[in-house]
Amino acid sequence: MAFRLPAAPDGLMATQWTDLSPRYDELLSRPLDADTIHQWLADWSLLSEAVGEMSTRLGVAADADTADAEAERALLAFVRETLRNSEAKSNALAARLLASDLCPPGFEEPLRRLRASDEIFTEANLPLLADERELETHTSKILGSRTVSLDGEERTIPQLQPLLESHDRARREEVWRLSEARQLDDREALNDLWVRFYSLRQEIAANAGLSDYRAYVWKGAWRFDYTPQDCEAFGRAILDVAVPAAARVYERRRARLGVPTLRPWDLAVDPYGEEPLRPLTAVADLEDIVSGIVGHVDPVLQGCFETMRAGGLLDLGNRKNKAPGAYSASLPMSKRPCIFMNAVGHHEDVEVLIHELGHACHAFLSADLPLVHLRQVPMEFCEVASMGLVYLACPYFQRERGGCYSAREAARATIAAIERALLFWPYMAVVDGFQHWAYLHPDDASQPARCDEAWAELFTRFTPGVDYSGLDATLATGWQRKPHIFGSPFYYVEYGLAQLGAVQLWRLSQSDSEGAAAAYRRALSLGGSVPLPELFAAAGARFEFDAGTLREAVGFLEEAIEALLPLT
Repeated sequence: MAFRLPAAPDGLMATQWTDLSPRYDELLSRPLDADTIHQWLADWSLLSEAVGEMSTRLGVAADADTADAEAERALLAFVRETLRNSEAKSNALAARLLASDLCPPGFEEPLRRLRASDEIFTEANLPLLADERELETHTSKILGSRTVSLDGEERTIPQLQPLLESHDRARREEVWRLSEARQLDDREALNDLWVRFYSLRQEIAANAGLSDYRAYVWKGAWRFDYTPQDCEAFGRAILDVAVPAAARVYERRRARLGVPTLRPWDLAVDPYGEEPLRPLTAVADLEDIVSGIVGHVDPVLQGCFETMRAGGLLDLGNRKNKAPGAYSASLPMSKRPCIFMNAVGHHEDVEVLIHELGHACHAFLSADLPLVHLRQVPMEFCEVASMGLVYLACPYFQRERGGCYSAREAARATIAAIERALLFWPYMAVVDGFQHWAYLHPDDASQPARCDEAWAELFTRFTPGVDYSGLDATLATGWQRKPHIFGSPFYYVEYGLAQLGAVQLWRLSQSDSEGAAAAYRRALSLGGSVPLPELFAAAGARFEFDAGTLREAVGFLEEAIEALLPLT
């Protein structure tokens, strides 16, 4: 049975456009001056919260069951009418505020964001943005409908992942090839979607008067504190610093497994010859485990999680026709977040839920900020909230410290988390580099075959140590495995930047765990009320991503592995 969020609060205003439109029009005509601006902003915020809550509710319903035609119809109708029109009216409200030259104390950062959004707004893009959202729904349907038959049983692609931890290498290869074959069945359908996405985005950028779609995203994502050239420099730093560290991780794994080369089906099995970590047999176990771990990090954060458990705001288990992936989404009028994920019973489920809980705690801790505009957090820091909580939780994986593992198992889990961090930076650089290439080379990127070539070149350069010989189709279509490239363009470098901040927070916690948790809470409570570097500073980190900062982080992580290896 598909998941359903609890009923909307009694105070949730109607969100049909016929009900909302007069409210927007009244705000547009209401006098705006130093005496009225505070109530004017509060009423605008309330309208935005209503639209945001309904967007989340309809989106979660469609993701919970991608085969539910009525849920899909309701979401698309909302996108095409209420969301499209509310965005147009909100832009008119923003333009009116900007023209007034009014700026209440503490509203400087939201005003900067409004100004950037206003610079790229044009009504000509509203139907195109609705078309883009519709294509995202089609992408989710394709990804969520994938199943295979194995051992006489129908399984989703996520349900195959635990089998890749088998010590039987032939079995791992069988499962991996079965999964890849099913994903390759969608190659042409995803190619077609990419071409449609790409054409739309080129038109969106042109309508906004910009030379390319990257410039459009930079303004729309409020990237005030770094440039595309900074991202390219970050990619070079990753190639110089993180790629050699990743190669050391891969080589250590290859040697422990005793295989001549490391193949893609060798990346999930435990390299120490131990059985896979299986901390849970039911979703309720996952909830108990995470509550216990996070309770030792900070009781306030545990309270956030327990509120979600009691309120029916968790959809954690994988099932057929459920959209892939994991996320936390805000219900701004309910003053609550919800979590959506696809748990299948292995250790990564624990880390994924803690990651998403970090996002959810962000929503809880910033909920008291009076305006929705102050709660709009730069994505680069949203991911510090999620990654930072995972790192703060690592010391508590052990059973005696609140978790579910023996000391040896906890060391294995922590080393795995550190190694994933070291391997992530190179992969992030591939995803980010691919998108920079794509949106600056329209003649090539509009051809999926050229996308295959570009991805394969980047992936090979940044991923030494994994042998893809004879697997050309899988290697070339790796870009189709990353939903962000389709539905959230350019949203990936944020993870790499945030991981640097989160590792700095983790390093702080080594000498002062309580102080690090307090800094974490303090930073999350700021929402989006201050610039990005100040958010990092509040969490005890620096917003820098040069080779020197990266080298410090990589060195800390590799030292942590060395300290834990004797326990394994």
